[in-house]
Amino acid sequence: MLLRMLVALAALTVMWSAQAQEFGRAQFPIKADDGTPMANHALTPAQTAAVARLPGLVDTGGPKADVTLYQFYDLNCPYCRAAAADVDSLLRGDKAVRLVFVPYPVLSVQSVEGARVELAVRELISGPQFLEFHRKLYAGRGVIDGARALSVSDAMGIDRGKIIEIANQPRITETMKSHAKMGSDLKLVATPSYVIQGVAIVGHSGLEPLRKIVAAVRTCKKVAC
Repeated sequence: MLLRMLVALAALTVMWSAQAQEFGRAQFPIKADDGTPMANHALTPAQTAAVARLPGLVDTGGPKADVTLYQFYDLNCPYCRAAAADVDSLLRGDKAVRLVFVPYPVLSVQSVEGARVELAVRELISGPQFLEFHRKLYAGRGVIDGARALSVSDAMGIDRGKIIEIANQPRITETMKSHAKMGSDLKLVATPSYVIQGVAIVGHSGLEPLRKIVAAVRTCKKVAC
């Protein structure tokens, strides 16, 4: 495997819990699909703008998108795998949602490897193609590492040599560090986490709550009307 690993992986590590309600307070009345309050909090305008300026974002939005949803995720988080199916259903049913992926590899060396490949692939294909790449990554079972990510890119006909060349660039490491710092600054202590309409949502709510949040943003420019 030719991809370098981060020496200071510990700097990218945060603590996780299985229950969304343990992640913090619920500033807005957002509930998971089982009725559990979701931890969430407002961001400052400066923080919201800083998320949009992060390097290495993967924008899958279409030209008619009117709501932007940022997803911070780790490829090896089981909750992220479940969330991927829900977000995919959201996108398929609502073409006006702009999903922006924020690779946030905080769980393992394998996650860092996979994120390196992802961040390289994003430079070589379009947003919709990356969405397909992301779907294929989750199609199989087991750990997602650099080798597995490369095998998916091979199947899609993406130039392996170019991926490895980009993935080994120091700027890819710096991008992952910037994502980790942002996640820490925003108190995103779980994966997946979301940023939408100036609010951070910690953990995954489920498909229907996501739809309600999107609808509220359209109706009243808030995550809950």
